[in-house]
Amino acid sequence: MTITSANEKPILVTGAAGDLGAIGRNVTEMLLAKGKKVRALVRKEDERAEGLRRLGAEVVQGDLTDLQSMHRAIEGVSRIYFGMSVSPAYLEATVNTAAVARHHGVEAFVNMSQMTVTQMSITETTDSPQHKLHWLSEQALAWSGLPVVTVRPTVFLEGFFLRLAAAGVKQRDELALPLGDSKTSPISAVDVAHAVSVILNDPAPHIGKVYNLTGYESADLEHYARVFSEALGRKITYRNVPLAGWIEALRGFGVPDHLASHLSVMSKLHSEGRYDRMTDDLFKLTGKVPTGVHDFVKLHAAEFTQREASA
Repeated sequence: MTITSANEKPILVTGAAGDLGAIGRNVTEMLLAKGKKVRALVRKEDERAEGLRRLGAEVVQGDLTDLQSMHRAIEGVSRIYFGMSVSPAYLEATVNTAAVARHHGVEAFVNMSQMTVTQMSITETTDSPQHKLHWLSEQALAWSGLPVVTVRPTVFLEGFFLRLAAAGVKQRDELALPLGDSKTSPISAVDVAHAVSVILNDPAPHIGKVYNLTGYESADLEHYARVFSEALGRKITYRNVPLAGWIEALRGFGVPDHLASHLSVMSKLHSEGRYDRMTDDLFKLTGKVPTGVHDFVKLHAAEFTQREASA
């Protein structure tokens, strides 16, 4: 383990207690493994917060939209990882955090955005309220004068397959998603966290840069169904389901309207080929190729497989 100076300031990691696709938690673990001091921001005190303490992080409870919370979180830190889940409060949280970060003079602000922003401009947007909030947040950070590094991943393997498709694979041996026949390049949140940890470890060469992160390959869902079949040892098929019914089902499971609207637009954009993207930015940052879908499915095979009934 790297030896850290007692005088070295901590790095703030937001969203550190996240679960599925938890970039913040993975970044926390990776930085601690490098010998860095980490201040982990969590929304509530629970077993996940205790787990972060056991890892060696300083845990601070707070809300990204609350001014006093962010003063407590940011005062005395050198660098910040800012990431937040899909939320109507996303822009408020970004600006609130950025304003406090500027007040305290942080040396690096690593912002987790989305690759769709790459295709947006002052005259071009999408129908997703979340995409618009990400674009506006990037504008605000540019105006802030902060030393910003922007990370724009494509869709996450964890959200794409574990959250949205695992039940269909487990129960019916099918990838049931409303994504048409276009290609996509999902990336592992662990790979994204690795890239973020590299930047935070030595941010100076990265200030002002934008990194677009994609997965191992760009392929259609028929291809990924074959990859699932190979990894799981059973036949998995892709079924392109109607978007309206799929969104209605998500709302029935309690998915908020803001997130449901975002997923609906993402699905439409995917069907139009807007997620057929490939870059080598992850390799440039980390020296490693992205995790492939085959390895990802093997790693999470239990979550895609029905448990056998007890005799």
